[in-house]
Amino acid sequence: MTPNFEIRRAEKSDRLPLQNMLELYSHDLSEFWPMELDAHGLYGYALDKYWKHETCYPFVFLVDGKYAGFALVDDSVCLADNERWMSQFFVIRRYRRTGLASIAAKHIFDAVRGKWEVGQVPKNLGAQAFWRKLINDYTDGQFTDTNYDDERWHGPLQCFDNRR
Repeated sequence: MTPNFEIRRAEKSDRLPLQNMLELYSHDLSEFWPMELDAHGLYGYALDKYWKHETCYPFVFLVDGKYAGFALVDDSVCLADNERWMSQFFVIRRYRRTGLASIAAKHIFDAVRGKWEVGQVPKNLGAQAFWRKLINDYTDGQFTDTNYDDERWHGPLQCFDNRR
């Protein structure tokens, strides 16, 4: 039986599940990025801006009605000409390699048009391969792929414009 994928803008009622999935995401990412738990045993992530600012977009992914991942999009870009930054993107392990990540990313790109930046942690080779292939397919090769290095970001950065 084929799973039923749903990708949608997160609502305020999705905040707690999203916060909890961010903990799983942070745990996965701690393999590549130095992060420490706080006094409560949490990584913590400030989500308020995703419901307060019109340039921030929280998304949740569901499979057969169950939470399966999320994405956070904002405007904290590296390059002044760009508008959209894929701040966080996560699919829980059970649903990796099911096509959900590709479907979700394309849905988000279609829903939030603009000049995009997508970056990956330098040591996360799997994420780099995923995003390069997906963005290449999504844009028919019309994107730039550089290693960006400044005080805000250090690592691979793909940029494309999907305003058309």
